[in-house]
Amino acid sequence: MSAESLESLTAKDVVVPAMEAKVTTVQRSESTVGQSPAAVYVITGEMIRRSGVRSLPDALRLAPGVNVARANSNRWAISIRGFNNVYANKLLVQIDGRTVYSPLFSGVRWDHQDVLLEDIERIEVIRGPGAAVWGASAVNGIINIITKKARDTQGVFLEGGGGTEERGFGGFRYGGALGEALHYRVYGLLFERDRGLAAENPGDNWRKRQLGFRMDWEPTEERRLTFQGDFYQGHSGQRFDGAVPTPPFFQQGVHKDEEPSGSNLLLRWSRRLSDESDWSVQLYYDLVGRSGPDVGFSHSYATFDLDFQHRFPLAPCHSLTWGFGYRNTRDRIDGIFLVSVDPAVRSYGLISYFVQDQVTLRPRRLFLTLGSKFEHNDFSGFEFQPTARLLWTPSPRATLWASVSRAVRTPSRFDQDFRLVSAPVDMSFAPPRVTFMRFDGSRAVESEQLLAYEIGARAQSSDAFWWDLAVFFNRFEELVASVPATPAPPPPAFPPAFWPMVATNAMHGETYGFELAATWQVHPQWKLHGGYSFLKMHLHARPEALASAEANEGKSPGNQAYLQSSWDLGDHWQLDLIGRYVDNLPALAVPSYLVMDVRLAWLPSESLEMAVVGRHLLDSAHPEFATPAFHPSEVEAEVYGVIGWRH
Repeated sequence: MSAESLESLTAKDVVVPAMEAKVTTVQRSESTVGQSPAAVYVITGEMIRRSGVRSLPDALRLAPGVNVARANSNRWAISIRGFNNVYANKLLVQIDGRTVYSPLFSGVRWDHQDVLLEDIERIEVIRGPGAAVWGASAVNGIINIITKKARDTQGVFLEGGGGTEERGFGGFRYGGALGEALHYRVYGLLFERDRGLAAENPGDNWRKRQLGFRMDWEPTEERRLTFQGDFYQGHSGQRFDGAVPTPPFFQQGVHKDEEPSGSNLLLRWSRRLSDESDWSVQLYYDLVGRSGPDVGFSHSYATFDLDFQHRFPLAPCHSLTWGFGYRNTRDRIDGIFLVSVDPAVRSYGLISYFVQDQVTLRPRRLFLTLGSKFEHNDFSGFEFQPTARLLWTPSPRATLWASVSRAVRTPSRFDQDFRLVSAPVDMSFAPPRVTFMRFDGSRAVESEQLLAYEIGARAQSSDAFWWDLAVFFNRFEELVASVPATPAPPPPAFPPAFWPMVATNAMHGETYGFELAATWQVHPQWKLHGGYSFLKMHLHARPEALASAEANEGKSPGNQAYLQSSWDLGDHWQLDLIGRYVDNLPALAVPSYLVMDVRLAWLPSESLEMAVVGRHLLDSAHPEFATPAFHPSEVEAEVYGVIGWRH
């Protein structure tokens, strides 16, 4: 963009989209940030490009209130409003409407998820429950990654680069058209990333390759058919400590190289009947595999999902949205001594129905949204997840909103069917009489429950400044923890004995806090994005629960802050600086850290871009998370270069 075109943009041209940015996740219909009765933030494709990040988890660091912690080179702990863990299970993640969480633990395997970052249109981040329209798992938040339409990705795009930690990466995309109505694109990506820093080789290097396509057929403005798919294969290295059934009964530093793979196909047909009425139907099939040839543990699952929704005016002041869905998953898990599952093969289904009414209490000023999701699943039976949301827009530049919602996190295969053997806990006997701690799932585990209260405000205080504030109080019941099984086991004997712990709903608690975000267009060529979040957790476990409340509280930072500065230096140069502060994690002995990312880009023409990026600067390395499941590693400062070409 030339200096003249930059100067022609007024501050209003740049800031108004913060209030008027399109969102579809909050109420399953097209709206704007300013008209959304929820804590919503939009990460744009331009923000991702200017940040210089190379992965989806790193892109999520740009949103306030999202806790992103890298445990090693290929594993992340990502959550919203607490309960962070590598196996975090209270966050719903979608890519173009396809739910990507693993039914094995109700969380996301982030080394399975990727898109060509150039193709991202926006990432909608909803902080707080959205279960009334999206169902179980949308407990503490929703992340919806939305890619561009095929007609917006025409032509050729090529990129490549590498550096100190990013050993090499590349991507391509080609978009074309067959007539005026049918547009398509194909893409591919690959990368190899170095292992993290640890006292001994953590073995956590990561490589992946992925291919995908998308076709959009739009015979008229009212009708659209989308067909898309992805195919990927990777390698994720690990080292872990684990129990073995023979002497010495415990091994340290075992290499556990895993091979994530998968493919998916999605078909969506949508029809707009009028400005106030539309419907859509979506089908997808998702096949996911993860093998561990070095240790023998592997699993796979196949998911079929059907979703339908319809929006229409019920009355002059009522806009009704309703829909239904069906999902079936079949998995197979081949266990080992350390971790196993019974039964090894299981099929389970989910039937859901939702209805939501947006009532206009005062035209263009006051709106009330009432709705609920009704589900029946094979783990916990019937679930009811209602919400009530009030939105007041005293002016086009200001929004006030409040909500009360109920959400549940249904049990997973891990909660009900898994068996995990830990390190020996009783070494006072001779080795043949050692005792292992064993964690068992239970079919008696019920859904975790949340009752959430939220209030928020956002405003465009001037043509150049926009801010957003959300405050929340959450009350959790029936949280899952492990307690000693009864009756107590007999004394250890040969072969090794087990001291069983069983999963049950043994904890409750409260979380509260707030998130603040702001954008300031300082100058037509200089923009600032900033955010701060505060979180406090008070959990209460039964005395016999092994996982103490303090341990669960201390895995999420109490304070997070970031500031992104994007500066256009004349016609052809861009300078971007990002500072991030994350509080300490006392339960994991992870200290607080302050880092800076720097991107310097040269754009000699509209088609060519070259950039040098430095990330995690200000320190040579720092830890972000730790877990006993595998050897963690520190995140190292890195520098890499990238070249992109569009035609």
